[in-house]
Amino acid sequence: MPIFLWQAEKKKGETKKGEIDAADEAAVRGQLRRQGYKSITVKKKPKDLFENIPFLQQKVSEKDVVVFARIFATMINAGLPLIQCLDLLGRQEQNKTFAKVIGSIKEDIEGGSTLTDALRKYPKIFDELFVNLVAAGESGGILDVILQRLSGYMEKSMKLKSKVKGAMTYPISVLVISIGVVAVLLLKVIPVFQTMFEGMGSALPGPTQFLVDASQFAQDYFLYMVVGLVALFYGFKRYYATEKGTLVIDALILKSPVFGPLLKKVAVAKFTRTLSTMMSSGVPIMEGLGIVSKTAGNKIIEIALMKTRQSISEGKTIAEPLMETDIFPAMVVQMIAVGEATGALDTMLSKIADFYDDEVDAAVNAMTALLEPFMMVFLGGVVGGMIIAMYLPIFQMAAAAG
Repeated sequence: MPIFLWQAEKKKGETKKGEIDAADEAAVRGQLRRQGYKSITVKKKPKDLFENIPFLQQKVSEKDVVVFARIFATMINAGLPLIQCLDLLGRQEQNKTFAKVIGSIKEDIEGGSTLTDALRKYPKIFDELFVNLVAAGESGGILDVILQRLSGYMEKSMKLKSKVKGAMTYPISVLVISIGVVAVLLLKVIPVFQTMFEGMGSALPGPTQFLVDASQFAQDYFLYMVVGLVALFYGFKRYYATEKGTLVIDALILKSPVFGPLLKKVAVAKFTRTLSTMMSSGVPIMEGLGIVSKTAGNKIIEIALMKTRQSISEGKTIAEPLMETDIFPAMVVQMIAVGEATGALDTMLSKIADFYDDEVDAAVNAMTALLEPFMMVFLGGVVGGMIIAMYLPIFQMAAAAG
């Protein structure tokens, strides 16, 4: 439905303006007159020149979806009809891309579609977990409760991701700075020293000669090195996209000495939080495990969870196959077993998730404390070593002159 821009008077001297979705200009004027407006000016909103170019469109973030779910839940709980809720949400949404999506969902529901089917058309915005929980809420008549749980779950999930990103940011930043400093020294600083050394007429010390040769190599083959790095990155992405590559790299990540233990704790927190949310919302455990495995973010963990799902379908408890995965600690498995035995598995999973959220916090702090001195020594060692190597000939000259 096209959008029209309007401007009108409600009281003498009081001008208001806005936007309306309507079939045509006459419909807009009729709607405004019924609301008591006069001196009405209406024109069709011009199209965005870039609206059909996907990569130029504003992205819909996880935070946008969280806010959407929370406000949507509040509106439904207040007794507003579904169509009215979506209409209000679409009008107040600042993200233009998301506003269009909400408008399309509203139109689908007006055409007889369910909210679940309408959301399913946008898998990049509403993932399988979101859609399945909404389906459970629609069928159970507790959509407001489900949306409230979803927003709470997504907020905690976002905090978990931000912790991991924060842990990764520091070492990556130091590494990038190190590469930049080394590149500047090799390409700009050392050539100046090289010109000075050529006039000395004596053999250079080993470390200095190595740096001069490295600088010359970098100057001669800089473009080839850049192309090689791009090709290496592209090759890595292509390999990781294959099934074998995903298995190999994900296994190496989990076995890495620093990041491996942290990622295992993140996996436990995410698994228990997601499955708890799904079970407490009425999603069957088999369906829940299928969805949780797809959102694990690591192929090794996904395979382990799918094996667990298969074992449960053969009559085993959830704790038995989890014990065999070597990913979930014995304490976690035992607590899950207790939850199964007492019939309060969703509550137990939530408690485990809360505990592992704190564990991730502690692991991130410990890792940062471990990496900070190591990275500083690394940066200082590389840059300091290069500077000392460049000044060695000057020290030798001073010693000879003395």
